[in-house]
Amino acid sequence: MKPLLRFVLAAGLAAGPGLAEAGPVRHVLLISVDGLHALDLRTYIEIHPDSHLAALAAHGIEYTHASTVVPADSFPGLLALVTGGTPSATGVYYDNSWDRSLAPPTGPCTPTGAHAKFNEWIDAAGGVGIDPGRLPRDPAHGCRPVYPWQYLRVNTIFNVVRSAGGYTAWADKHPSYAIVQGPSGDGVADLYTPEIGTDGEDHPDTDKVTASIARTETYDTGKIQAVIHEVEGYRDDGRTRAPVPTLFGLNLQSVNVAQKLAGYQNADGTPTPSLDAALTHVDTLVGELMDALARRHLVQSTLVILTAKHGNGPIDPDQLRHVPDTILHRVIAAAADGEPAQLTTDRSALVWLHDRRTTGTVAHTLLAERQRLGIERVLWGRALALLFPSPAHDVRTPDLIVIPQAGVIYDKPGASKRAEHGGFDTDDTHVALLVAGPMLPQPGRRLDAPVSTTQVAPTVLAALGLDPQALQAVHEQGTPLLPGVAWSAVSRRIRH
Repeated sequence: MKPLLRFVLAAGLAAGPGLAEAGPVRHVLLISVDGLHALDLRTYIEIHPDSHLAALAAHGIEYTHASTVVPADSFPGLLALVTGGTPSATGVYYDNSWDRSLAPPTGPCTPTGAHAKFNEWIDAAGGVGIDPGRLPRDPAHGCRPVYPWQYLRVNTIFNVVRSAGGYTAWADKHPSYAIVQGPSGDGVADLYTPEIGTDGEDHPDTDKVTASIARTETYDTGKIQAVIHEVEGYRDDGRTRAPVPTLFGLNLQSVNVAQKLAGYQNADGTPTPSLDAALTHVDTLVGELMDALARRHLVQSTLVILTAKHGNGPIDPDQLRHVPDTILHRVIAAAADGEPAQLTTDRSALVWLHDRRTTGTVAHTLLAERQRLGIERVLWGRALALLFPSPAHDVRTPDLIVIPQAGVIYDKPGASKRAEHGGFDTDDTHVALLVAGPMLPQPGRRLDAPVSTTQVAPTVLAALGLDPQALQAVHEQGTPLLPGVAWSAVSRRIRH
């Protein structure tokens, strides 16, 4: 018997707090398997037809042409899932960006612009919590430190669900992922963010979790156990009693790390043995979560959404080319004295300038070096304004965006990683998206229509019987629900 079918047969209905009669679904479990392409999911299911992921797909809708937002980094990718908006609405272009209206953590508190660095850099001692002394400051509001959730311009699904009386939980990889709390700062009742940048024992960088696939798998297992505690009626610590969350989930990192350290065998996306093993580890963890739901008779009332904040590229190992970010920086500095204000690089390069009047000069200088720098094109001026608000009108928008040639990664000199994210091409953006649950009509469908991961957020609220328009980004950008599910029909089936 397939794993999910066994779970369904064992399951009954269980109501979540606050929203018991509101919608067709009582609980939503959101899983981001960072790096997971649509291709990875489909290939794994075909190679492993008896897997938990295959069983989940057999009871759900697989969106084969789902794309995350650009730039395809973890912060914009996660916020797409939980706000329904692109960086144009969220104001968040990366976890390492620039805001022209803020002041640095130290020195004069004037709006000269500041580095908004919301990664492990802002950790308090021991990787627990946030050190306010490392945050940018807001001169317009008494020079207060700007926490990640205050940097976000729109609310999240956690804010909406909690305001409606639901209980919420989320687990992610840095304390800075408290950004999911939303501008109110209290959207998530149970937030678990163990630092992945170190192994938690203050070891040197060589012992970073992400330097090892095995250590990353162990890290992921710990987060899954925290979510299982929540399914069992506790907070993430497994000791403090709490309701089973109405909305909860986590991010998994082992596939992301395996893509970077081991990569693919060929342009067709055949996984290396190490990557296949990482996918199998994720499959095992998904099975453990489904077992936990079954033990609590929650499968029948839980919608599971499995997707990714971003992909990783290049998939084709023959395309891989590393370009030192130091060279890119030197070319910009030579083009305009004192520039750039901030250069953020991975699979693209985001460039913020102190003086926007130098934008054209910098753009033309970069393009003149396009072969040496691996540049495909540079977005600035009107071309940039087709994607994002003009930097003349938005203090967060980069002045230029460098789109590299296929396979190029901008990284530290001597870097050897096989893949990275943060870009604009399909290897970074074409992600897996699977919505599954026994309440769905016509299970086992594969929909080929293009969809965006921004559509997950309004779909989650509709499933819980809440108004998707309560999300500010959805209202602003007109984000639709995912196709293929008529929630009113599902609701009638569950209640009768």
